[in-house]
Amino acid sequence: MVSARDSRPTGRSDGPRSDGARPGDGSPGARVLVASNRGPVSYTREDDGSLTARRGGGGLVSGLSAVDDKLWVCAALGDGDREAVRRGVGEPGVRMLDIDAGTYADAYNGIANSVLWFVHHLLYQTPLEPVFDAEFRHRWASFERYNRAFAEALAEEAGPGAAVLVQDYHLALVPGMLRALRPDLRIGHFSHTPWAPADYFRLLPDDIAEQLLRGILGADRAAFLTRRWADAFTGCCERILGGTGDTRIGVHGLGADGDFLRRRAHEADVDERMAALREQIGPGRRTIVRVDRTELSKNIVRGLLAFRELLAERPQWRERLVHVAFAYPSRQDLAVYRDYTAEVRRVADDINTKFGTDTWTPVVLHVEDDFARSLAAYRLADVALVNPIRDGMNLVAKEIPVVSDHGCALVLSREAGAYEELGGDAVVVNPYDVSATAAALHEALMMAEDERAARTERLAAAAVALPPQQWFLDQLDALRRG
Repeated sequence: MVSARDSRPTGRSDGPRSDGARPGDGSPGARVLVASNRGPVSYTREDDGSLTARRGGGGLVSGLSAVDDKLWVCAALGDGDREAVRRGVGEPGVRMLDIDAGTYADAYNGIANSVLWFVHHLLYQTPLEPVFDAEFRHRWASFERYNRAFAEALAEEAGPGAAVLVQDYHLALVPGMLRALRPDLRIGHFSHTPWAPADYFRLLPDDIAEQLLRGILGADRAAFLTRRWADAFTGCCERILGGTGDTRIGVHGLGADGDFLRRRAHEADVDERMAALREQIGPGRRTIVRVDRTELSKNIVRGLLAFRELLAERPQWRERLVHVAFAYPSRQDLAVYRDYTAEVRRVADDINTKFGTDTWTPVVLHVEDDFARSLAAYRLADVALVNPIRDGMNLVAKEIPVVSDHGCALVLSREAGAYEELGGDAVVVNPYDVSATAAALHEALMMAEDERAARTERLAAAAVALPPQQWFLDQLDALRRG
């Protein structure tokens, strides 16, 4: 069993009791609980020993703001978080679990990011990988302990009949474990990633594949971002288990927070970043914009190769067009991600060396995460390139049309979850086809201004149709209805 200490402020009345009573024994407890690997706040230990708190962002943080009386259970992600737990530093409504660092590393990097993420995004080079050996089994045992720590904390904190919403592939085993501990609870699981088709999912060892499915089926309701991913999960359950049992399957397509984005995109720091970008781009030039983490599934390298082919095959765009590429490093503690980030830099440098002039840099590449600069690029974009190999949703595809100042043509991969909602007004591409993507970029650049404006308006309307708060409330309501 994993030791899981928590970070809670003085005065909370719904935590573990010194007399041994638990919420399931009639003591008060939280009515709505959310569990995710990453919580809404993180801590950094400064040189003087003090702790600095940083609030997180994203759809889940925004969505949960719709519920006042909730408890968020998350993992301590680094030394600063663990120190905060040990000192009893925290904030209301958050319980941070201090899971053993070695167990966490095996579970998060060894299984969640190096196995489950690869399976659901179809990333394996199958002649060489995966290899499921004794070391994998050791890491899988850590993944089980990590999930058990969450299940035990949720069981301890939840009031009778409470609603518990478990988030994502990191915690796929939690619903089944929690059901065994607290059968009175209403349990939901939401997958923010794609789900692999059955033939690919069965790359996993048979017992592990079955354990993952049964883990999620411990929930009353399993939900996904698109119907495609929900159907893939159902297909896996039918092939491996014979069905989904009593678990209901739902679909909730997360949208952009339009009000926040429009307000934030016109603050002073964004205007400053726009001025700097305009200077880098140069006067009168068109822009192709992408904003991504250097995640293997985002397909940044093929996007750069498509831009290179566009310049090679259609020289009329030379000196007239700049590819603004923001590729923020992701998961750099894994060698394969470091290598991918290096390849992004190499290809961008190659394009600039081959085509650049004294007055024109074809690729403006930034690798330092800067949200204000991302919003500035959104506003400046003539074309947005969103070409993932596979993506649960991809909110960048939704955010750019909402923020765009003058209308933006969207070049969108058919493998992004956002394709289901935005495909009708996007220029759609096969993400593996570099030549077709180059042609799509040209088509988008040549799009008539009135058509681009009309498409942008429809894209923006679709993008904000289910904002994060409503997305979360809809799931909570569906779970409670039974």
